Amino acid sequence: MAMKIDRPPAPPDAHEEARFLAGPQDRTSELLRVFRIARELIRGFRALHFVGPCVSVFGSTHFADGDPYYQMGRDLGKHLAEDGFTVMTGGGPGLMEAANRGAKDAGGRSVGCNIELPHEQEPNAYLDHWITFRHFYVRKVMLVKYSYAFVGLPGGFGTMDELFEVATLVQTGKVKDFPIILMPSAFWAPLIAFMRDALVAQGTIAEHDLGHLTMMDSPEEAAQHIKDVSLKTFGLTYAQPRHKRRWFLFE
Repeated sequence: MAMKIDRPPAPPDAHEEARFLAGPQDRTSELLRVFRIARELIRGFRALHFVGPCVSVFGSTHFADGDPYYQMGRDLGKHLAEDGFTVMTGGGPGLMEAANRGAKDAGGRSVGCNIELPHEQEPNAYLDHWITFRHFYVRKVMLVKYSYAFVGLPGGFGTMDELFEVATLVQTGKVKDFPIILMPSAFWAPLIAFMRDALVAQGTIAEHDLGHLTMMDSPEEAAQHIKDVSLKTFGLTYAQPRHKRRWFLFE
């Protein structure tokens, strides 16, 4: 006999994703939600199809202009743009804004994958183009799909979630061994030490898995490393920008 689980109804003002993750709903609602998720994926594909090649920069919202981490993010965005990359971030304030601002400083391309939150996150002022997503997992697909490298600036759970998602995809061969750079080394060194002393020592990851993460301190050297790997390892070439043309659901 199947067990029936009674769940309290979600409050009417509950966030859509909170309702989705609260457990089974009626099957019609679940089917409609699949269509809404698919629509959000298609919106992302259409919006970002022509923006690359990108480098995704992750970082906290809690560091403002004047903070050394903010300046590092701004310098990084500038050097990435000068090397021909589109700087992609989560589109919000703080270190995301810094990287986007640096790209604009250099006359480069700057895009954001913003997220709907209970306390609204507004896109920062340094974006050429942005799209706002409802679901974190759809947003993360976009941040990974169009990028040749990933840079983690200081951050919290969200930043580490994004970084470890990418590290897992590289570890399992779901994506190529794109650079994953952590900056600055002083911020990330305790985490790397923990992973070496606990995870590698206990065999939950291999030493070469830890090798996917590279600590660096110079924005210029980080951008040059990303450029070198993209050109020499993955065959990225410089070409004239593709003109937009309508093709089925993309334009």
